Amino acid sequence: MILTQLEEFRQAIYDCLGKAKDAVFELMDAVLTSPSIQSFVSLSQSPVFRRRWPSIYAALHDTRPQKRKLMNLLIEEVKTEAQPFLAGDHTFWPRPDAKTLKERTFHGERGVGVGIGQSYSTLAWIPEADGSWALPLRHERITSFETPTSRAAFQLKLVSRQLEKRPLAAYDRGYGNAKFVTATADIEADLLLRLASNRCLWGKPGAYQGRGAPRKHGNKFKLKDPETWPEADETLTVEDPKVGQVKLMRWSGFHFLESPNRDMEIIRVEVIKPAGRHRKFKPLWLAWLGKTMPTLDELWHKYLRRFALEHWYRFAKQRLYWTQPQLSSTRAAERWSDLMPLLTWQLWFARVACIDSPLPWQSTQDKLSPGRVAQAFPLILAAIGTPAKPPKTRGKSSGRTPGHRPPSRPTYPTVKKRASKKAKAEESLNKADSTAA
Repeated sequence: MILTQLEEFRQAIYDCLGKAKDAVFELMDAVLTSPSIQSFVSLSQSPVFRRRWPSIYAALHDTRPQKRKLMNLLIEEVKTEAQPFLAGDHTFWPRPDAKTLKERTFHGERGVGVGIGQSYSTLAWIPEADGSWALPLRHERITSFETPTSRAAFQLKLVSRQLEKRPLAAYDRGYGNAKFVTATADIEADLLLRLASNRCLWGKPGAYQGRGAPRKHGNKFKLKDPETWPEADETLTVEDPKVGQVKLMRWSGFHFLESPNRDMEIIRVEVIKPAGRHRKFKPLWLAWLGKTMPTLDELWHKYLRRFALEHWYRFAKQRLYWTQPQLSSTRAAERWSDLMPLLTWQLWFARVACIDSPLPWQSTQDKLSPGRVAQAFPLILAAIGTPAKPPKTRGKSSGRTPGHRPPSRPTYPTVKKRASKKAKAEESLNKADSTAA
């Protein structure tokens, strides 16, 4: 009875995979039961993968997963009495040497440099108040005609429409800007954004003087300059057992220069007395937009839960082997990426039946992490079986005709994003939004 939900979920996934669903489903089981691999094709040597090694690449090129049905399947599992808490961010799949791969773009990171590859945007549900679980609802590639903010806004709109309750979505400082605030103006969701410490905000304008156009902005609020800070509307000091003594300050009625019609609550989180020795924390600036604001103590704890998505990115790259295959097709890479949320959700359902069996060098866990559940998944898979059908023998292929030489694959230049491409991205997202409606 405990594994009934997992079996039903796996059957629903199987029904939505489309072509080559048997090979794709066995590929997912091979990932979940392989703690380490030397290369991507090594997954074909897993006992649960009953096909030959070329079927791995052929399955990713042939499959046509029904993305809309799979998204609805995941959103239906978001069951919570409290306000659903979502976390959004984007990450990078480096492909510097894949000259035959379409839609490669430049990606820059602070302290790392500029890389070449493809970026992916993720929107995940954070189901617990602590721990490292993040359950992706959408995990999609950011095309060369899009920006991370435009794709994130589009994902949030689609997910918010399907949820029963208005969610609270948290984003890092890369989304704490006027463009993202403007793009999410008509979305039924509350936002919790991190602000860069060098940001400038503006308050509400004063009374109209009767001459000229009415003012849109009031006094300037520089986050780095305490002399520009007005008196806080609320100040709170709390004791946190993990962080220490924390001082919270809130200001109401401030906005970005380019989005004067969307007022925000500005929150400053400062650790006065950190718990432990030699620990230093820089002040954290947050902005909240929505209908019903939680308490200050709840808000800053909520934002810290956003880092569960960072743990999932590391788990997907290291344990689910997301960036392991060197696929030459962008569509195949997208279909492989579509499997990452499905793999994570299977581990989430399997956690209730797992018995913690750590390796000799591992400590026990009260709440099992995704990696610890993956260690016990082979036993669960042996108990529930698989809906995938065994392969059928088809004989030996005749192969290529003598003397045939396939042409070389075409190469594609790396795409440089420009302002004109960003305008086309907004137009394409609007068309996709109207189609989805």
